[in-house]
Amino acid sequence: MIEPFKDIEDTRALAQAIVDTVREPLLVLDSDLRVLAVSRSYYLTFRVDRQDVLGRPLYALGDGQWQIPALRKRLEKIIPERAAMDAFEVEHEFPRIGRRVMLLNARAVFYADHAQTTLLLAFEDVTERRTIEREKEELLRQAEELLRQKDVLLRELEHRVANSLQIIASILMLKARTVTSEETRQHLRDAHQRVMALAAVQEHLHASERHDLIEIGPYLSRLCESLAASMIRDRRPISLQILVNGGTAESAKAVSLGLIVTELVINALKHAFPKDTQDGQVVVSYQIDGPDWKLVVSDNGIGKPDVANTPAKGGLGTTLVKALAQDLDAKVEVVSGPGGVNVSLTHAAFPSRLPQTT
Repeated sequence: MIEPFKDIEDTRALAQAIVDTVREPLLVLDSDLRVLAVSRSYYLTFRVDRQDVLGRPLYALGDGQWQIPALRKRLEKIIPERAAMDAFEVEHEFPRIGRRVMLLNARAVFYADHAQTTLLLAFEDVTERRTIEREKEELLRQAEELLRQKDVLLRELEHRVANSLQIIASILMLKARTVTSEETRQHLRDAHQRVMALAAVQEHLHASERHDLIEIGPYLSRLCESLAASMIRDRRPISLQILVNGGTAESAKAVSLGLIVTELVINALKHAFPKDTQDGQVVVSYQIDGPDWKLVVSDNGIGKPDVANTPAKGGLGTTLVKALAQDLDAKVEVVSGPGGVNVSLTHAAFPSRLPQTT
């Protein structure tokens, strides 16, 4: 059987024992905010002795570090309003321990006989936590600044690339007008068209709000508009149609798709239609289904029956298309006949889910 406490001294001894077991620094204050009891951890944390704390007013401790008007106002309301104080932050250059950030929490203890009311004031040292938070904030600020600088440099690089492409295109066109060999002239014109198409790709990427993801529909439409403007011109019987069911692509993939479309469309416009062709049509189709996609460039031109179902051989354009398709992990298939040429590139994680595009 537990014997009841015989006097108030026993009660105080128990209270002090409880206070000493608390790991956080803790003060027990009376209603006048004078220190009644001190935890062992308080002495260790602030490196003070018993005579420096016990029996003294809270605001007289140390160098007056707790003499803060806002803190005093909060503490003086706790007992009369039966309130509490949570996470009151104090940053101070404390005697003996240097600069620290402390969180203060306070609760009132009301006794049944109303003879006494005490205040428990706990201290939590969050200096290391705040230091880490500030370091994280500084690292984040630096990262954001680096990203901003990267964006500025990227925009400047894009501007320089665009200017360089325009210069190259102008040189190629000027050279094409001066050479005497028709074969050389045609090669220069082909190179000019490829450079202009590449410039259109670069221009679209530059105009995009995001450089990491490109909307395929507007991207291919703009690219084909550029090709049509430079190659079809007054050949109005030939049309260039774009069919896209939406979707986005990472910028690297978008560039590869753009270069493939450029090569295939240029090839179709150059070779599929004799001069007397009526109602010639080139169709660029891009269909996507989850991770799977299919790109098809087809025409209703004269076709080449001798290469049906086999990829065309030779030529820089064909080599480029095959290389880009390999980078995209896509299968290339060429079907050519009297009704035209159909070139398809298919990327499929699961063959049964291939987009059904012809």
